[in-house]
Amino acid sequence: MTRPLRATHRPDSPDSFDIAQYIDGIAGFLGGTANVIMQLSAPPVGYGVVESTVDSGKVMLHPVKRLRTTLTYLAVAMLGTDAERAAYREAVDTAHRSVRSTASSPVRYNAFDPALQLWVAACLHWGAKDLYERMHGRMDEPTADAFYRHGARLGTTLQMPETMWPADRRAFDEYWTATLAQTSIDATIRGYFQDLIELRMLPRPAQLAFGRLHRFFVTGLLPQHLRDEMGLTWTEHDERILGRILRALGAAESRLPRPIRVFPLNAYLLDLRIRRRLGLRLV
Repeated sequence: MTRPLRATHRPDSPDSFDIAQYIDGIAGFLGGTANVIMQLSAPPVGYGVVESTVDSGKVMLHPVKRLRTTLTYLAVAMLGTDAERAAYREAVDTAHRSVRSTASSPVRYNAFDPALQLWVAACLHWGAKDLYERMHGRMDEPTADAFYRHGARLGTTLQMPETMWPADRRAFDEYWTATLAQTSIDATIRGYFQDLIELRMLPRPAQLAFGRLHRFFVTGLLPQHLRDEMGLTWTEHDERILGRILRALGAAESRLPRPIRVFPLNAYLLDLRIRRRLGLRLV
């Protein structure tokens, strides 16, 4: 049994789209590291993270805090109000102001570059749709169109102008294919990715318990080009196993009440609202 795909979303009424129907909380955990690798495979994004001097945002130093800020961003971008997105954008901007290349950096980068933010948003959108359809089946055309339009918020919650979001799904596919082909992973960034894949930010027992399974999901959810860049092996047998696991998870999750399906994004959105009310830091 899969969650029904509703075909009631007209192209001229994006505000009527109920995005919460198409959000799987577990997807953020299954696909998180693979999506980070996609984003950082663009060298300016990768070196912006690896060379960042903002220690409070480094996953290798503060994995729990980094998880909170990342999932809160996804929650507010997809589920939050305009005011909440504006507040989180301002908080992220504060953290991003110092993220820019120096004279010794191998590539030029600036965290405020809207072209880089477009790539990050594109990775998030592509990964969300890919996992949803692996778990629940293909979206029908009206749903896929509405889901795509809503995805622009993943960029506009940063500094990306909405006009930069490709006009439609065909334009997005062209952008995605062309930009993905230009990505590359050098030894420095590959070493950072290996640390993420092996869960080296976690205590040793957690690495031993979950590292192999984590590598399996990361490898399976990467586009083939990036598997090749990382030197990761993936077989047709692996693909069949991953497909069965994801379909089983999707079938089980479809039977759950919506608040449980969306968790933990709904919890992080509530945390954001409490922080705003109490005047606490959002990032």
